[in-house]
Amino acid sequence: MITAVLFDLDGTLLDHEGAAAEAITRSFPDADPAWLVPRWTELTEAAVDRYLAGELSFTAQRRARIVPLARELGLGDWDEARADAWVAGFLALYQAAWRPFPEVGRVLDALAGRGLRLGVITNGDAEQQRAKIERLGLADLLRHVVTSSETGSAKPAAGIFRAACAGLGVPPNEAAYVGDRLITDAQGAAAAGLTGVWLDRSTEPAPDRLEVPRITSLDALPRLLEPDHSTEPR
Repeated sequence: MITAVLFDLDGTLLDHEGAAAEAITRSFPDADPAWLVPRWTELTEAAVDRYLAGELSFTAQRRARIVPLARELGLGDWDEARADAWVAGFLALYQAAWRPFPEVGRVLDALAGRGLRLGVITNGDAEQQRAKIERLGLADLLRHVVTSSETGSAKPAAGIFRAACAGLGVPPNEAAYVGDRLITDAQGAAAAGLTGVWLDRSTEPAPDRLEVPRITSLDALPRLLEPDHSTEPR
């Protein structure tokens, strides 16, 4: 029986891609958004991977995104001061665009109404990730927040999932974890002993031989987690 449900934050509860796309296009209004948005996403993912691997500090990974982008936009080689000033402006635009996905509030209310314990496991800076939860108005429902920056373990490593379960006082086999990344979130959670659930908002067909349950909207989660409902992959 599932007694606790933990969630990824960016891309699962918060529309991170939408907020980032809005912020980067407002930052460079003359650039072609069809090129700019995916390029910014690519640079961001590469920098965050290096941060999580311990290769870059949190500040350095931010600089590692904008410095090459500025060069590619023909804006020259930016020093750290210019990069940091730009990042501050970008973050203001990004934060202003933070929004939950439409179904988040009602789904969390439904799960909390069943008495399930709720929380978040997120790879990222603790201060920023908690600020997101506050801004989304979800802090009362999601009081248990575990971050990679505080635990020293990042998804998909088992340590961060087990630390979250220990903090909630539940064994891993009584916890479900929901995230938008198949390997990092759903399969990582399953390998740690939780019920991993993949939230796939795309319109692409599901991969063959999927080893974890897949949902295309959080609206499907309460039914999936009912005691008499199978969580076998579909």
